Amino acid sequence: MEQIAWRDFFDPILLSLKVAAVSSVFVLILGGLAAWGMSRRSFRGKSFVETAILLPLVLPPTVVGFILLVVLGKKSWIGAGMEMLFNQSIIFTWGAAVIASIVVAFPLVYQTMKTGFASVSRDVEDAGRSSGAKEWQVLRYITLPLAWRSITAAYILGFARGLGEFGATLMIAGNIPHKTQTLPTAIYIAVESGNQTLAWCWAGAIIVISFGLVLFVNRKSVN
Repeated sequence: MEQIAWRDFFDPILLSLKVAAVSSVFVLILGGLAAWGMSRRSFRGKSFVETAILLPLVLPPTVVGFILLVVLGKKSWIGAGMEMLFNQSIIFTWGAAVIASIVVAFPLVYQTMKTGFASVSRDVEDAGRSSGAKEWQVLRYITLPLAWRSITAAYILGFARGLGEFGATLMIAGNIPHKTQTLPTAIYIAVESGNQTLAWCWAGAIIVISFGLVLFVNRKSVN
C-alpha cells in the first residue's frame, strides 16, 4: 500500500457505494412500478414488452454501454437537452455511472419484484377492494407488506448489481480517477498496470461488501 495514497484507495470504494446507493433507489421504484403493472394487467403485446424489459439481462454490458453512449451523447436530442439543462454533458460523469447501473440492474429487480407481487393472493387484494379500499390503498396496505421479502431482495440485488457494474459504466462514464473511477474499473486498471497488491485490496473490499449483502438477504429469507 506504500505505492498509493489512502485517498486514491478509498475514492473508488466510496464512489461505487454512492453510485450503487443512488441507482438502487431509482431502479427499485422504476422496477417496482413496472413489475406491479405487468403482474396485474394483460394487454396485447405484453410478451414483447417484457422481452424488451429483460433484454439488458442477456446483452453484453458493452453493448448496453454503447447504446447509452449513442442515446445520451451530445449528438442526440436527449444528450443535447440534458447538456442545456445542466450546462454539462452527462457522459463521463458519476451520473452516467448511475444511469448505467440502473439500466443493467433493472431486469433483475423487475423479475424479483414481479415474482413477489405474483405470490400475493388475488383473493386477499379483492377482499380489500370489496371492503372499500382504493387501488393505492390495496397496494400500500396489502400488496407491499405481503411482498416485502421480495422487495428487500430486489433492492439488495439492485445495489449489488450497481456495485459490480463494469462494461456499461466504462463506456459512458469512463475511468477518471476521483471522478468516475468505480471499484470494478479501478481493479481492471490495477491489473493492467501490474499492481496485483492493489487489485487484491480492491477485490477484497468488493468481496466483503457483496458477502455482507448476500448474507443479509439470506437471513431475511430464513426469518
